[in-house]
Amino acid sequence: MTDANAQGKALGQPEGTPGKGVRRPRGSVTVAAIARLAGVSPPTVSKVLNGRSGIAVDTRERVEALLREHGYRRTDATSAMPIVEVAFSGLDSHLAVEIMRGVEGVVRDRGLTVGFTDLQGRAPRAGRRTADLLLSRRPTGVIAVHSAYRGQYYQQLTASGVPLVVLDPTGEPVHDTPSVGTTNWSGGIAAARHLIDLGHRRIGVITGPAQFMCSRARLEAARAALETAGLPLDPALVRSGLFEFADGAQLGGELLAGPDRPTAILCGDDLQALGVYEAARRAGLRVPEDLSVVGFDDVEVARWCGPPLTTVRQPFAGMGRAAAEMVLQLATGQPVEPSRVELATSLVIRESTAPPPRR
Repeated sequence: MTDANAQGKALGQPEGTPGKGVRRPRGSVTVAAIARLAGVSPPTVSKVLNGRSGIAVDTRERVEALLREHGYRRTDATSAMPIVEVAFSGLDSHLAVEIMRGVEGVVRDRGLTVGFTDLQGRAPRAGRRTADLLLSRRPTGVIAVHSAYRGQYYQQLTASGVPLVVLDPTGEPVHDTPSVGTTNWSGGIAAARHLIDLGHRRIGVITGPAQFMCSRARLEAARAALETAGLPLDPALVRSGLFEFADGAQLGGELLAGPDRPTAILCGDDLQALGVYEAARRAGLRVPEDLSVVGFDDVEVARWCGPPLTTVRQPFAGMGRAAAEMVLQLATGQPVEPSRVELATSLVIRESTAPPPRR
C-alpha cells in the first residue's frame, strides 16, 4: 500500500485511490483519524487541541503537523469559557492599559470578562508552550497584540476552534487573520510635515525594527513627505532600533554627535523620543530651542514630560474595542468584513517642537 493510500485509509477514504485526489475536504477530518495517522490515542489529540500537559514534545509537534496538513478545524464551541484573552508579547504597560480598557468595555456588555497572557512570561513546564496555557483556559476568543502574533499560534488556535484577531500586527500577516491597526503612513506624513512647516530642513529619523510593518510605514512616510518638499532624506540621519528608551538615547546620541547635526528628530515611538530627550541633555542641547523632537503613540507620560511631547496619537482604546467586536463576531459564527480595519492617527502638537535655531 502506498503512503498516500495508507493515509487515505487512516482518514476513512477508499483504498486504492490517489491520496490527494480523494482526501476529505479540509476541515472535515476527525480527531480519531488524526490520532490514527499520528499513532496516538484520540484523547492525546484532544490534549494537544486543548493545550493540556503530559505530552512529549515530539508527539505534540507530530500531531500539530498533521492538524495543519489536513486543515483540521474543531467546530464545537460549547465548552468555551466566557472570557476573551488579550495576548501580549512582553506586557508593555504604557499600551496595555488602554487596549485592555477598550476590550473590556465591549465584552462586559456581552456578559464576558477579559484576561491577559504575556507570551514572554515565565516559561511553562517541559513539553508545553505559553500558547498551550492560553488554550487550556478555553477562551471564547483571543486578541493577539503587536508582536504576540506568530504563525504557530494562529495554527494552534485555528485548529482548536478559537477565534483570533490580531491588533496592530508588527509584521505582514501570513494568514487571512482579521486584524486591527492604525494609519501609520498618514501619521508619519503628518509628523514630518509639521517639522517641515516649522522650517526644519535637516531632519533625523529613528525608526523601529526594520521587520515591523509599522516601522517601515512610518519611515517611508517621512521620506515621502521630505522628498515632496524637495528635502531628500539623508541616509546618514536614519537609525533603526528597538521601541525602547535606551535605544532612543543611544541612537539620538549618535545623530547629535556629528558636526552637522539635525535640528529635529522624528522617533518611532514615544519611548525612543524620551531617550532622545536624554541624549539632548547629555549633549548640552535644549528641547525645543536647540532640537525639536516628535514621538509616536501618545502614551500617557508624553503629556507629563518636560517639555510635553509632540507626538502622533494612536487610539489604543478604540483599537481594543474594534478587535473585541471582531473576535466576538467570529465567536458567533459571523463573517468579519472587512477583515482589516485601520483607525485614524492624529498629530498632537505640544511643546517639544519649534522653529529651528538660527545658525
